[in-house]
Amino acid sequence: MRLTPALLGHTELLLTELLHSPFAADSVVSRHFRQHRELGHNDRAFAAETVYAVLRRKRSLSACCFGEITARRLVLAALSLVQGLNRRELEPVIDAAEAEWLARAKAVRFDELPAAVRLDLPDWLHEALSSQYAADELQKLVDGLNQAAPLDLRVNEMKAGRDAVLSALRAEGIDADVCRFSPLGIRLIGKPFLSRHPLFLDGSVEVQDEGSQLLGFLLQPKRGEMVADFCAGAGGKTLLLGAMMRSRGRLYAFDVAEKRLTRLKPRLKRSGLSNVYPARIDSEHDIKIKRLAGKLDRVLVDAPCSGLGTLRRNPDLKWRQGPEGIAELIDKQASILRAAAGLVKPGGRLVYATCSLLDGENDGVVDGFLASHPEFAPVSAGEILRGQGIAVDTGARLRLAPHRHGTDGFFAVVVVRGQSLERTEDR
Repeated sequence: MRLTPALLGHTELLLTELLHSPFAADSVVSRHFRQHRELGHNDRAFAAETVYAVLRRKRSLSACCFGEITARRLVLAALSLVQGLNRRELEPVIDAAEAEWLARAKAVRFDELPAAVRLDLPDWLHEALSSQYAADELQKLVDGLNQAAPLDLRVNEMKAGRDAVLSALRAEGIDADVCRFSPLGIRLIGKPFLSRHPLFLDGSVEVQDEGSQLLGFLLQPKRGEMVADFCAGAGGKTLLLGAMMRSRGRLYAFDVAEKRLTRLKPRLKRSGLSNVYPARIDSEHDIKIKRLAGKLDRVLVDAPCSGLGTLRRNPDLKWRQGPEGIAELIDKQASILRAAAGLVKPGGRLVYATCSLLDGENDGVVDGFLASHPEFAPVSAGEILRGQGIAVDTGARLRLAPHRHGTDGFFAVVVVRGQSLERTEDR
């Protein structure tokens, strides 16, 4: 595609909006394209890909701007240094001074930049991750997070089998294969438009990262049980749990945001499930929660978190988060975990999970909970998954990362209340 001044201008404008907006990048990009319907599909793809490249590499690209950090320079630096456009391809949109600057930028020795700048992390996040990972492992993690995420699907076994879905996709020329770990997962090569595909419209497939799918296999709900998805959001994991229950039993989908639960409704209708009960709650202390105390077989707590494990999809998060916000999240996560644990009956199972990379949101929250709740005992996540034929290189606590597993970054721990796992599984 030929780069034109008009297309570069749209990309600059979009980046300017992103850099000054308090809202998530995907919502800003969607709003921009709604306001500029004159942009064709290829132009939109170019603009989105370029601004996301800037968001991923903003700190090192800024270092190449030599003090003149503008949206235009960041876009041009991304096009040249990240996406590899040469001078001839950039010639229609740059002048002689910009050509000279880009030549200097290409000569920058990235290995001589400060580590946090080279890794494109804010100082606070670099410090936190450096305390958890050796330097070479942190480099691999960051490299993984700076790659665009693939598109994963989850097959709804209430509607279709994975082999049949794979065959149907391949027959249409869509490059697809089974996921590495999830028995229900399909990974697509590229980003085909699926929102009007028959398999999506009839509920046979849902978009869901493979790592997120594995949380359902950790909870392992059974037919006829009482189960809760405590922080259901738009219900991706709720639908997985309901299908695993074969639509039998009772599955509560709790969330504090009515808007998120509203997005669950059309997905629920497509899924064919009849055992899901969405319910908005005011907080984790809502009376709806207290009425179910000690009655549930299984509870999933996919806690609200920093989302830093999803930087492949949401690179803006690392620039929008800060230590103070993380501390507030940790307090909230601990409160939610305590409240959710109150729902679990003796012998019942709870899974606490985040899509964060930070120990404070993960091990710190779980260890604090276990220290004050001796009635709960941890169970090996690795053993639970291996018992279902899922061979993930994880131990007692699930830790997924893009450079190791090809998934978003996830953490999860499984605990059982007052009864061994063997007795839980024998019920």
